[in-house]
Amino acid sequence: MLTEAQVEAVAHVRGRGGAPALGVDAPITINFHPDRSAGGGTVIGGLLADGRFRSQFETGISNGGLTAFPGGDRDRWEERMFGGAYQRPGVRAPDRPKYGALNLLHHDDGAAPRFGSAHLRLRPHVRQWATFTFGDSAGHPTEAGTADAFGAVLAALHARHGADALSRPRPAAPGRALDDYVEAQIHGPVRLADDVEALVLDSCFKNSGCGTAEASAELTARYGLAVEWRPGFRLAPADIPAEFRGPEIPVLARSLCAHYGVPIVDPALIGAAARDPGPWGSPPEVLQSLKYLWHCLVQFG
Repeated sequence: MLTEAQVEAVAHVRGRGGAPALGVDAPITINFHPDRSAGGGTVIGGLLADGRFRSQFETGISNGGLTAFPGGDRDRWEERMFGGAYQRPGVRAPDRPKYGALNLLHHDDGAAPRFGSAHLRLRPHVRQWATFTFGDSAGHPTEAGTADAFGAVLAALHARHGADALSRPRPAAPGRALDDYVEAQIHGPVRLADDVEALVLDSCFKNSGCGTAEASAELTARYGLAVEWRPGFRLAPADIPAEFRGPEIPVLARSLCAHYGVPIVDPALIGAAARDPGPWGSPPEVLQSLKYLWHCLVQFG
């Protein structure tokens, strides 16, 4: 059951979408870093405790910008995108949309890997309470729609990628999408037991010592959630180009590998540094650099 604000938000976007409907079985995925610190535990530990995926308005955690508060950037984006539905009196933080992306070509790294090495693959029915934009909401997208009114987004996809954008063969390879994706805003709950088809994790976490593998097994036992493992991204420091995210990023990669005694960068290494940023500088500064290092891993790993 959606709240009044959620129903209003979806209807506002549906009215702008236009025919036709989505017409393909693309799932929504939510990318995230499972091992990042969150309220004394980790993000995957929070999923285990709550049984649902929560928005930044509830958690205060993000792999993008931290602007989910009244008057913040995300609040203003949502006011513009959804006609002020979430600025009405009585709207609570749990009512706010959760953000993912539409995995049109079923890439095994999810639709928006810039936001994390893991992803939740949602069940088809979740599309009923989702809206979509061509591009990230941070970029003030103008093309928006719903699964049954997808015309504006489809036209933008055709203009960018050609008229066969949704009919191409589905590759087994990752999509490596850092900027080019159809964002999904989910206006109802994301319950692990009911709304999530699978949790997809990078295989580096099988023996990382951070508790991700153990938590994933408990997620299956507690919520019946299927867990899938994928090979994931790996990158040697020498293969990180200085011009992509700045010359300090290869230096950071070498420092991390030396400190932890490993030859390559993978998500578990970046996560360990994010949980203990002290050796590399103040937390906000180093966390930004670690985000850029993750971008390099997605692009070149």
